[in-house]
Amino acid sequence: MTIGATGDFTWRYRLWQHLGAVCPTPYEIVGPRTTLYDPEANAPLSHAYADPSFPPDARRHLAGWGEGWLHMAPAIADAVREAEADVLLVSLGLIDLGFYTDAEQTAANARTFITAARTANPHIRMVLLPVIPNVRAESDAPFAASCARFNELLAKAVADLDTPSSPLLLASRPPDYDIHTDTYDGTHPGPTGEHLLAAAFADAMHQAWGLGGPYARQQALVGGPLTAKV
Repeated sequence: MTIGATGDFTWRYRLWQHLGAVCPTPYEIVGPRTTLYDPEANAPLSHAYADPSFPPDARRHLAGWGEGWLHMAPAIADAVREAEADVLLVSLGLIDLGFYTDAEQTAANARTFITAARTANPHIRMVLLPVIPNVRAESDAPFAASCARFNELLAKAVADLDTPSSPLLLASRPPDYDIHTDTYDGTHPGPTGEHLLAAAFADAMHQAWGLGGPYARQQALVGGPLTAKV
């Protein structure tokens, strides 16, 4: 969902375009990784973004193909400390529920992640995206129920752990997100899906903290390049 695969734009790219258009003050995208997942190599080795002009510094992230809360909870403190991150944008959970953990354990790992990030920066801010069930949920009722249960537990974790000094936001799932048209395989976002995910993060940050500006919704609907100032 976040790292992207060879040939993707990624929602990270869409958000970078958006921030470049609306941010009046300098900002920096941070993280220890810059690559996409290469399906042929079965490893995160690709630099073949759909737009080769995507600057290397703006490609930085912490995402991993097949990695979820289970994998990120032990890694986040060092990543925050080394990158001096101030804001975390987090889209995790689907892979956990699909392969590694149940809803309760996944939610526990999310709480561990939040706590660990704060050990590196007590004033870190976080925007957390609920799990968007993929095509598997249409034919696997227990998996669909697990996704719904986790989202309930994630909302509770955000409510329980939110503090004035380290605020947490639960982003809204894009109401018009359709896995049949906004993804290329029922899971991973295509161009319109990338815009919608970027918009979820951008709008949450703007509405709660005044960061950036509202996302250009027309671009999210058509999946085209974001060029207009907002």
